[in-house]
Amino acid sequence: MRTMPESLATDAARIDQLTTDVRERGPAEGYALLADEPPALVADVLMRVSPASAVEILWAAPVEWRDRVLAATTDEHREQWVHDHAYPPGTVGRSMERPLAVFSPDLTVRQAVDRLREMVRRAFIAYGWVVDGKGRLVGVLIFRDLLFADPDARLDDVMLRDPFAVRGDMSIGDAMRAVVTRHFPAYPVVDAEQRLVGVVRGQTLFEQHAFELTAQAGAMVGVEREERLSTAWSQSLRFRHPWLQLNLLTAFLAAGVVGIFQSTINRLVLLAVFLPVLSGQSGNTGCQALAVALRGMTLGELTSGKGRRVIAKEALLGCANGFLVGITAGIAMYLLARTEGNPDATTLGFIVFVAMTASCTISGIAGALVPMTLKRLGADPATASSIFLTTATDVVSMGLFLGLATWLIA
Repeated sequence: MRTMPESLATDAARIDQLTTDVRERGPAEGYALLADEPPALVADVLMRVSPASAVEILWAAPVEWRDRVLAATTDEHREQWVHDHAYPPGTVGRSMERPLAVFSPDLTVRQAVDRLREMVRRAFIAYGWVVDGKGRLVGVLIFRDLLFADPDARLDDVMLRDPFAVRGDMSIGDAMRAVVTRHFPAYPVVDAEQRLVGVVRGQTLFEQHAFELTAQAGAMVGVEREERLSTAWSQSLRFRHPWLQLNLLTAFLAAGVVGIFQSTINRLVLLAVFLPVLSGQSGNTGCQALAVALRGMTLGELTSGKGRRVIAKEALLGCANGFLVGITAGIAMYLLARTEGNPDATTLGFIVFVAMTASCTISGIAGALVPMTLKRLGADPATASSIFLTTATDVVSMGLFLGLATWLIA
């Protein structure tokens, strides 16, 4: 029995391990892991990961290193990676592979099958694609139909016409919504003129979409998309710390509001007890609205013209929730103030009730408005949205609470 030479077995094991490690890392760390490896070995690793990951790693690297790796790979992979990089991040074009089984409609079934026999030895092929003289996708070939078709029949007679396709410039989220009821192993990718430019696997779409969804929660609090569990602590520090500095600056803003009413707090120390209660309730109300708004954007439900309705709904919900928790909080303030013998116990309870109702209403509006505003400005709606929302809710809730106390009592 013939065995694999030890050097080849070692290389194969090394490639397998590197492939696993690269899949668990972001682009910059993936490059750092591969930087000192031979270009041919790097090319083998990148051919095993998703096209999007390969493109991100290559273009996160220095030009000289990228050129060496591209020179060491096959022509088809080199051309495809360069082509994929022309598409924006997060689009289908970044994740597509080169279409291999491409045929002219005037070929016979026999000719197509003969060519497929050679192709399937080198790559996984789910469908055959039929294009016209201008490269436009006009049909798809199902292998079962080829098996039972007359060998002399033209592909034009056995292909499925007007096949479903996704655009290369579609976002992964839009593509997922388009394919969610189809569940095909692969989808053709076309350009604006319906020319076939690539193929994207269904598994790749689902993996990319799952990553986008998991990255959204981190983006809300300033965690970069590239950070993974295996990311080095020093790199995680560089990713996270700038956002914490921003959060600190916004916290100073909220503290400044409290400082304006310091004399009121000195006279009514009881107010300090309810500041975190008010801030926590209004902040949670805003985060609920934020989560629903981001989910609607991700699923494509928050289309143009629905923004006002969403804001109105969240304002109504915030008001209703604030009213109900405001009653409970107002009673608690009243009882606490009475226990301490404060003569303004009733007024303090009323202040808590009004401040809670108004704060939750405004927080609901802010929770829907923050991601919409970020999106309109061209930014990722999830990017640090929780930080901006928390600042807005803290400033409003504390300002209202202390302002009312100063006006009615102090």
